[in-house]
Amino acid sequence: MKICVGLSGGVDSSVAALLLKRQGYDVFAMFMQNWNDTTGTLHGDCEWEEEKFVAEMVARKLEIPFYFVDLSGEYRKRVVDYMFDEYSKGRTPNPDVLCNREIKFDAFLSVARRMGADMVATGHYCRKAEIPGPGGTVYRILEGSDPGKDQSYFLCQLTQEQLSRAFFPIGGLLKSEVRALAREADLPSADKKDSQGICFVGKVDLPVFLQQKLEAVEGDVVEMLPAYYDDNPLYVRQMQLMQRGGPFSPEELSLLAAPLDYSDVELATETYRSGRHHTKKTRYVSNGLWAHAGKHEGAQFFTNGQRKGLAIGGHKDPLFVVSTDVARNMVFVGEGEKHPGLYRSCLRIAPAEIHWIRPDLALEPGGEMRVMVRIRYRQPLQAATLLMREDGLYILFDEPQRSITAGQFAAWYVPASGTAAATSQDYEMLGSGVIEK
Repeated sequence: MKICVGLSGGVDSSVAALLLKRQGYDVFAMFMQNWNDTTGTLHGDCEWEEEKFVAEMVARKLEIPFYFVDLSGEYRKRVVDYMFDEYSKGRTPNPDVLCNREIKFDAFLSVARRMGADMVATGHYCRKAEIPGPGGTVYRILEGSDPGKDQSYFLCQLTQEQLSRAFFPIGGLLKSEVRALAREADLPSADKKDSQGICFVGKVDLPVFLQQKLEAVEGDVVEMLPAYYDDNPLYVRQMQLMQRGGPFSPEELSLLAAPLDYSDVELATETYRSGRHHTKKTRYVSNGLWAHAGKHEGAQFFTNGQRKGLAIGGHKDPLFVVSTDVARNMVFVGEGEKHPGLYRSCLRIAPAEIHWIRPDLALEPGGEMRVMVRIRYRQPLQAATLLMREDGLYILFDEPQRSITAGQFAAWYVPASGTAAATSQDYEMLGSGVIEK
């Protein structure tokens, strides 16, 4: 079998290539350039060239063929332009998930296949298993063995066809074991730090990066005070429903999944005279429900749960973004990690955005399933119930979740069973979808 390893210059993909070579596969390496614009990035001008240099040294050390492919056009069109579009709508996309679906296991896979590869291998910390199904082999994604490095979430949009061509050689290893193997083999990437930031772009100053296409416009930051939630009809009704418990009607599920939009918030000002000369000035007035907290440079540059970048002092506890309104260019914040505006118990995924990695287990309208869910990378799995309805898939959590964010992916898992690759503590990822709002 001929396998193409996506060699990035990092230690994970290097060890993936090392293991495949030791296992006797016909291996070749290919480095993909997906980004060459340094606007907003926080690293050197030629990081991708440095990565390519290391990757080439690794291939030489392993004595495997090395190739280069420029996919920057596809990456901009299928990942970065999507990012700009989502942020312009006040949503927060996950480019790493898109990169795997659209680039690594699509555009890159196509190039590798044309070069004779049967499979594409990457350095992801996840595992793949196979079971027989009525229509042939069914491919499964299991969490990586290293609980601190599991990357299954980033693969939550892959299809059965993509998985049939995917290989994850290090998914059963701990990161420490990967480092040890790299040092033992004297690989040039053995002590290289893990990459951070956006897939193939790197660590960025997000507002600067987004200002390539999204204009910075000053707007107001509004602090939502706890009293606001005591009389908000939607919030009060949601609390009543959760206290009562299910089953919930379609109308009640829709109410539970609706985020507060703060459309009723209007800032008021008053004029006053200040100083010896009684200079006429204007100030914002707090009404006990909300108060003006400061200014920002564009609501589209902020996301739910964000703490950094607000630059607003004078509070005992940190301020967190609880919502944004791009149309009015307003950012709403709350003080403290327990602020009521940060938490919700239900989210909805539109029918067109529901993706089943295991189509054989897909729910029909009216169906329900107990699952474990994560709504962001590295979040511990959260107990929830999937409820498939005609208007979409609802995820009802056992406990309120912090910072549910439109545009992010919710991925659902169940305990893995029926395969030698799984233990009783393992979870299999069944599907995912884009959080609607």
